[in-house]
Amino acid sequence: MFENLLNSNGEKLDCSYAEANVTRRPPRIVDGKAEIVIIGHGVTGNKDREWAVKLGSALNSAGFATLRFSFSGNGDSEGRFEDSCPSKEVADLNAVLNACENFQVTFIGHSMGGAVGVICASQNARIKRLISLAGMVHTGDFAQRKFGDLQAGVDCMWEKPECPLSQTFLDDMHQIDTVLPLAKTISVPWLLVHGTHDDVVPIQESLQIAELALPNTQLTTLPGADHIFSDDAVHGMALAVLNWLDS
Repeated sequence: MFENLLNSNGEKLDCSYAEANVTRRPPRIVDGKAEIVIIGHGVTGNKDREWAVKLGSALNSAGFATLRFSFSGNGDSEGRFEDSCPSKEVADLNAVLNACENFQVTFIGHSMGGAVGVICASQNARIKRLISLAGMVHTGDFAQRKFGDLQAGVDCMWEKPECPLSQTFLDDMHQIDTVLPLAKTISVPWLLVHGTHDDVVPIQESLQIAELALPNTQLTTLPGADHIFSDDAVHGMALAVLNWLDS
């Protein structure tokens, strides 16, 4: 169904679509459209990260169709990693939303994918529910904290040779700076899930933006969970997502 999904640059996005287990839960039709949950990753990630695969499987078992995808330049998607930045990923997500025009969409974004989700949900009415997992809010601060001592075009993110740090990424992160002002523009139901031991994106960012977006938000904190919901934390994260979607 999504084998030839292209972004606005004509780059093919690697996607994994999975049907819902309808024996567990009858498909829910809203405004004549079936539900789908789109899952987007964070910086240097891809659709096959363990948290994304396990979350997708839990959603499928609970009766939700899912579409996991890698942003351009990441994973097996086409494009250069050096061109990856939030603004381009917003365009990628818009292309995915266009391909899902016959579905009722929930978008789940992890880390920088959370910031991408906020930007996109503030602009695109196709996102009917929004979920941020360890969602990044202050992009400029993140770029400075994590990569401020590195040289663009020379060094790599987290010493990953396949993830060279680019000036394009740094410039876009600083130009956006923060998605906090967009909180009040999000009118759809919004779940934020954040671990208390996240050392990549501080939990205070979710606390801050959730308060501004009330009453549309629900914030779930997971004691001891890290940024990527390692080990048993992934089950707590998936349960939080499922309970919210069914509420």
